[in-house]
Amino acid sequence: MLEDTPSRTAASATPRSAAQVLVDALRLHGVDRVFCVPGESYLAVLDALHDARGSIELIVTKHEGGAANMAEADGKMTRRPGICMVTRGPGATHASIGVHIAQQDSTPMILFVGQIARRQVGRDAFQEVDYQAMFGGLAKWVVEVTDASRMAEIVARAFHTAVSGRPGPVVVSLPEDMLVETTQTMAFAACALQAVPPSDAALAQIAQALQAARQPLVVAGGSGWSAAAAQQLQRFAAAWNLPVACAFRRQDALDNRSPQYVGHLSLGMNPRLKEAVKGADLILAIGTRLGDVSTDSYTLLEVPVPRQRLIHIHPDAGEIGRVYRPDIGVQADTACAITALSALDAPASRPWDGWTLAARQAHAAFSQPPGRVAEAVGVDLGQAVAHASAALPDNALVTNGAGNYSVWLHRFYQYRAARTELATTCGAMGYGVPAAVAAALRHPEREVLCVAGDGCFLMYPQELATAAEHGARLVVLVVNNGMYGTIRMHQENHYPGRVSGTRLVGPDYVALARAMGAAHAERVDSTEDFPAALARARQAAGFSLLELSTDPKQITPSARLP
Repeated sequence: MLEDTPSRTAASATPRSAAQVLVDALRLHGVDRVFCVPGESYLAVLDALHDARGSIELIVTKHEGGAANMAEADGKMTRRPGICMVTRGPGATHASIGVHIAQQDSTPMILFVGQIARRQVGRDAFQEVDYQAMFGGLAKWVVEVTDASRMAEIVARAFHTAVSGRPGPVVVSLPEDMLVETTQTMAFAACALQAVPPSDAALAQIAQALQAARQPLVVAGGSGWSAAAAQQLQRFAAAWNLPVACAFRRQDALDNRSPQYVGHLSLGMNPRLKEAVKGADLILAIGTRLGDVSTDSYTLLEVPVPRQRLIHIHPDAGEIGRVYRPDIGVQADTACAITALSALDAPASRPWDGWTLAARQAHAAFSQPPGRVAEAVGVDLGQAVAHASAALPDNALVTNGAGNYSVWLHRFYQYRAARTELATTCGAMGYGVPAAVAAALRHPEREVLCVAGDGCFLMYPQELATAAEHGARLVVLVVNNGMYGTIRMHQENHYPGRVSGTRLVGPDYVALARAMGAAHAERVDSTEDFPAALARARQAAGFSLLELSTDPKQITPSARLP
């Protein structure tokens, strides 16, 4: 939600360039940080940012994909559009991964792309790309500013679009010749959005449906979980003693220590939790889209009409009924909805108390690291994650990308506070390191932990140099098993014994980290050595890296390769 006080478009006696109007608009919308790789196509914007350096920090990354990932992570943390700027052609294509992540994760973000001069369009000029064609299926809105006098209007609409309904990315193309043209139409802020609560009639229907249930289940997800909203979810779940499962990579919506928290609808999902979803007679989905991972490829709920009675609350009407037809569909802001639900009178008797307890006990058992087989070597990742969970403070920010290593993280790490999990629901490799840099810059007073597989880490290791440049304090755990583990797992299932394309030979990760400016780096070869190594890494003044040598045969917490 935009919090700036809107102002009317103003005409100035002193014309300003379109680039200056753009930067003015960023300041009016509360932007204090821009992630970029510089390019000749938007030199005028870089020059305008020079005059705004007292209020807008420019973070120059080493790769456009890193910049876009950082902007997306910043949007996740602030719930305001994360801002990324890149040049035309290669810059935009590199940054497209961040747009895809923002779209899948419902994260507000704006990507500004330098563009060729307007007179060159259609000639297949140097680095020319049709951004409407390129980003049309990824972004909520794609627009090219062809008239300097419309810069203020378009940027305000971009901010509005990025945060309205289901939040997401907007792409704004900036022809280089347009940026230097002057205009008397000055910047203004978009209208602040008023959050929409559920109606009294809808709340009455929900209360009635809950009271009639015998085996209810709450599914919490989406991007609308502020700290206050998470507290209200805790209050609601406790008062009604409702079991709560968090959607894929939204584990931080509810304190995982809560007696009502029953697990994570994720890859490597607890089989008992799958049974609970199937066995529920009512599902109250709050803020989540009920995607394929959370529903185990749309098998836990039947499409299009679930066997379970479904109540679906979402801020975007277009998401209600997209896949599953609910019995009760409510378009409402997630925070407003959970606040209203927490005010409902809880029933005097709850026939589902035993159901909630059984689900909680099943989660507690599943979240304990299993014993190791005798032939296992290297660091036991389950024990390492469990130790990190116990050692880090409740408000630590934890980031990760994609890979089988994340199954250990999501299963054995306890998220205790809202907005502490920075992970992609689209399964993009490489997200963890740039997200951790963005987190450390946004919250320098908090601890930041990035967990990355060796393949995931090698997507954007150069952003450690960005961390060093800005004094970002974070710890990276590189889980080194010498393979693309997820693909190897599927390969072994479909083509057993025929390893092809999944081996991974990496560098000396400790030497690489030191070359990038690490304050501390070391290799850890045994589980027993991990606690002391983590303590040393956490005490370092800058960024630290621990390379964890893990057993390549331990492909999941409970499965081994032959």
